[in-house]
Amino acid sequence: MPHLHLLLNHVPTVGTVIAVAILLLSLFRRNEGMRRVSLELYCVIALLTLPAYLSGVGTATILEFQEGVSRAIMDRHHDAAILASIGMLLSGGSAWIGLWQTRRLSRPSGVAVTSVLLFSVVTVALMARAATLGGEIRHPEIVGDPEASLIAADPYIAATVAGWVTGKTWLWPACEVLHFVGLWVLFGVLVLTNLRLVGFMPSAPFAAFHRLLPWAALALGVNTVTGMMFVIAAPGQYLENISFFWKIGLLLLAGANLIYLTVFDAPWSVKAGDHAPLIQRAMAVSSIALWIGVMYFGRMLPFIGNAF
Repeated sequence: MPHLHLLLNHVPTVGTVIAVAILLLSLFRRNEGMRRVSLELYCVIALLTLPAYLSGVGTATILEFQEGVSRAIMDRHHDAAILASIGMLLSGGSAWIGLWQTRRLSRPSGVAVTSVLLFSVVTVALMARAATLGGEIRHPEIVGDPEASLIAADPYIAATVAGWVTGKTWLWPACEVLHFVGLWVLFGVLVLTNLRLVGFMPSAPFAAFHRLLPWAALALGVNTVTGMMFVIAAPGQYLENISFFWKIGLLLLAGANLIYLTVFDAPWSVKAGDHAPLIQRAMAVSSIALWIGVMYFGRMLPFIGNAF
């Protein structure tokens, strides 16, 4: 887990800087193709931020018992990582909206692009702070004044969220309801969209199903936020459960399908009465299988791994 986290944490930290640079360059050069690439990059980075964050939580459960590791600094790093992850999700969500608009309106709206820039600038600052605090965990020599650093520690966001979720009897069930409703909306929209590529409902063009994708993106955002709350509240129940790893792995692949359906030309070219090429139908079937896998391993969390 620590090695995986060291590998993945460079994706949102370095990747966000690269995405911002490409977006700014595209605006300066007025290059729509480059702008689209930058927005796609934001979406991919946002998707990979989830395993980067989860691997960090898993690493913390390993390091907290090792000598010479400050729990206070780890908690501050975790708080910073939560804020940075939320910033990245907002940046990626705004970028996805811009991509959806690009497909339907030929270019993203100014509001979407401005939102991406504002969120990403804040995210870069938050990522830099999280990376700095992460380095201090194993490298105390880079801390200017360790005692002052601990005294000035911020309130622990993770501890507060965990206290709310586990301490208020209504909050965990409410998050469960939102999580399951979001999952069903996500599953319904994307399965319906992929079924059109398989060959069902041939009288409707793919563009009609493309209109539904914002609901899937919204549901994915709700599931991500509520899922993060569950992990923050009870990390051991998830990060020691093999079903959870399968669920996240399949979710990343299935999430890539949402990006594919949003921006690629092949699905969009399927008009009313058309049949998608064989490779498109195969991808659609595999995507449906991935979403079924996500739901299956999510349901199996209490039964496989015995973490609950």
